[in-house]
Amino acid sequence: MIGKIQRVPLREVWKHEALDLTKWLQDNIEVLNEPLDLSLSNAEREQSAGEFNVDLVAEEEGGGLVVIENQLEKSDHAHLGKLITYLTAIGAKKAVWIVAEPRPEHVAAITWLNEGSDADFYLLKIEGIRIGGSDPAPLLTLIVGPSEEGREVGATKKELAERYDLRQHFWTELLNRAKDKTKLHSNISPGQHGWIGAGSGRRGLGFNYVILKHEGAAELYIDRGKEAGDESKTIFDSLAASKDAIEKDFGGPLEWQRLEGKRACRIKKITPIGGYRDDVSKWPSIQDAMIDAMIRLEKALKPYIAKLQM
Repeated sequence: MIGKIQRVPLREVWKHEALDLTKWLQDNIEVLNEPLDLSLSNAEREQSAGEFNVDLVAEEEGGGLVVIENQLEKSDHAHLGKLITYLTAIGAKKAVWIVAEPRPEHVAAITWLNEGSDADFYLLKIEGIRIGGSDPAPLLTLIVGPSEEGREVGATKKELAERYDLRQHFWTELLNRAKDKTKLHSNISPGQHGWIGAGSGRRGLGFNYVILKHEGAAELYIDRGKEAGDESKTIFDSLAASKDAIEKDFGGPLEWQRLEGKRACRIKKITPIGGYRDDVSKWPSIQDAMIDAMIRLEKALKPYIAKLQM
């Protein structure tokens, strides 16, 4: 015969959060080991954390401290704040939050903490069950915990944030250096992406600065939009017909990228001396090279752009 699991209201199992649930967990701390995949022991109640008291502090193998906070209700902001406060106050590296009903926003918050912090956070759901006429028992389910995948996601997010900040600083400095040499980008604000651009006076033709990790570029980017059909290719071909004269006026070779199979085209000068990931001390020389290339590119192309018949 197979019995059926019946849910039991938690307040029938533990009437009081601190006096009953926390005391029971202290005496039965091993029940957390399986869902957490940890080995906890020596749980102590009401440990001082500044002006506050932690529900439970346990030890894991190796002696590391683990903070445990309990709730017989839905998760709430106050308990999340306490968990983080207690963790930092006693110098623990792991925190366990046990709740009757985890709210989605708190699941997301614990996931975020695991992605971006050095500590490990666990969110457990606790339920009361019985089978047939048995005594009530706890059912503990891990909702979210630390993982290698989460750490990798956090590292990726951090790298992206750093990338955006670096590029914005790079563009700010470049535009400041350029304003006394050319007015082409004088009305442009620094952004966080890999390029900034200004119009050429003709629709769909823009003079762009481009910055990558270890190189920069100045380019004319040609994109008349998908409604314009092959106009971008026609414009590129018209300019490419004067390639030798344009490169002579520029003072060197350019990259002529028709970009077959794509809507846009570009005429580009790469400045290979460095990019935004190189030492900040190199940025002025990188920026000066890009500005010089942009000034010469605009000067070389401007007469030919003015002659376009579209």
